[in-house]
Amino acid sequence: MKTETIAYKNIYFVYAFSLFLFFISWFALASRTIPLFFPSPWLVLLAFQEMIKDGTLWGHIQISLFRILTGWAIGSGLGIPLGLLMGDIRFIRNMLNPYVQFFRFIPPISFVTLSLIWFGMGETSKVVLIIYTTIFIVTINTIAGVMSVNSIHVQSALSLGANRFNIFIRVIFPSTVPFLLTGMRLAMGNSFMTIVSAEMIAADKGLGFLIFTSRLFMQTEKIFVGIISLGILGFVVDAIFRFAINKCAKQYLFFFKEK
Repeated sequence: MKTETIAYKNIYFVYAFSLFLFFISWFALASRTIPLFFPSPWLVLLAFQEMIKDGTLWGHIQISLFRILTGWAIGSGLGIPLGLLMGDIRFIRNMLNPYVQFFRFIPPISFVTLSLIWFGMGETSKVVLIIYTTIFIVTINTIAGVMSVNSIHVQSALSLGANRFNIFIRVIFPSTVPFLLTGMRLAMGNSFMTIVSAEMIAADKGLGFLIFTSRLFMQTEKIFVGIISLGILGFVVDAIFRFAINKCAKQYLFFFKEK
């Protein structure tokens, strides 16, 4: 117990030291140039305070987070069953694999204009882009999970009299959970990148919109506010997702194996 406590303290010390070096480097670099080019941490902090006081920062964060989580949840909800089916049924995999492999190489920003034409300037166009970003990453990782299942486990279940449905529920799906969770986590990171490009072109609110409009008015410190907010928001969401995985994954695996 004491060893674990010391280890945690060492980790926090490393984190604090790393942040200290980061801000010292930032101050040093900012002191050698003009604020328009590279603002100091103090100017960025003042911009943070100003936007927090007038409520604009929270408004941008709230709408961006809504778009990201909505698109990510829908995309994951579509990608997981699609990946399970493609991984387990060869006919479906052979039929859909060319489309998955084709579209996953086309960046979402390529469809920004089309999404505006098809879905308008509202929330739907942004959410659809996040769904597009998410679905292929989750699908491919889920397929990989299904196809990595040890055939010996399947054969053992068959020898014990399990039918195809029971094998899928008790063997294939539990073995695939780590892969699909990894795919969801990777897709979350891509969703943050996609929302910036979508909001820069077609939005009147959001962190991407904040970055774009700040560029137009040469407010570099507000650009930093938008970028840092995205990083913090992504860090927090990822930490919550990892915490949920650590708490719930074993229980879900046990549930499906015992069912």
